[in-house]
Amino acid sequence: MDLGIKGKWALVCGASKGLGLGCAQALVQEGVHVLMVARGQAALQAAADALAATAAATGAVVQVCAQDITTEAGRAAVFALHADFDIVVTNAGGPPTGDFRDWDRAAWLRAVDANMLTPIELMKATVDGMAARGFGRVVNITSSAVKAPIDTLGLSNGARSGLTGFVAGLARSPLAANGVTINNLLPGAFETDRLRSNYQAAAEKGGESLEAVAARRRAGIPARRFGNPQEFGAICAFLCSQQAGYINGQNILADGGAYPGTF
Repeated sequence: MDLGIKGKWALVCGASKGLGLGCAQALVQEGVHVLMVARGQAALQAAADALAATAAATGAVVQVCAQDITTEAGRAAVFALHADFDIVVTNAGGPPTGDFRDWDRAAWLRAVDANMLTPIELMKATVDGMAARGFGRVVNITSSAVKAPIDTLGLSNGARSGLTGFVAGLARSPLAANGVTINNLLPGAFETDRLRSNYQAAAEKGGESLEAVAARRRAGIPARRFGNPQEFGAICAFLCSQQAGYINGQNILADGGAYPGTF
């Protein structure tokens, strides 16, 4: 299927590895020009270099910007490189796990700043331009914990739920009549560094092996496996497509069937 987005410009955050990289890969495969953003220069450049052959085949341009997108200075550096984006994929590393009794105000503000306010700032900077051009796609990578909260992920639960509520209103504004869709993509358990670090912490706390913790989690997923970043990226690319223009203001859950509810 031709997704109809060849030649569009995309900003993909957290693009050096994991789910962000999966999204960048899928968009480049569709001929989308991608500005990849992440904090680590070496990992980011290596990820971009690995996309060079695909980009050459599809005619895509791949640029990198090693910045912390959660800061004003980082966002300014990104928009200095390229101001107008047709596609924005927001993605920031989740806050630490733990007990809410141990989190002070500063910890909460860091979580809200990274996982709620940064996506809002990126949308604020781009959606009006999208509307003026008659096409725009925003995909916010959030978490399945928005749908089914996890007690040790309280910082993430709170901050990402705030973003979800904000998007519910913005997606139904006049932007929608001008071809701009805004959706949230909620990953469950995917093979990423974040997943491994969470399971490592759980293993150390429970006196188990990492393999035992991972096996127990896989057993609780109907698909009996973790997802991979490439299939996540494919979902993201479809949400950015011309064909997905009637999908707006939705929370798309990708978790192998782990969520047990009907709605």
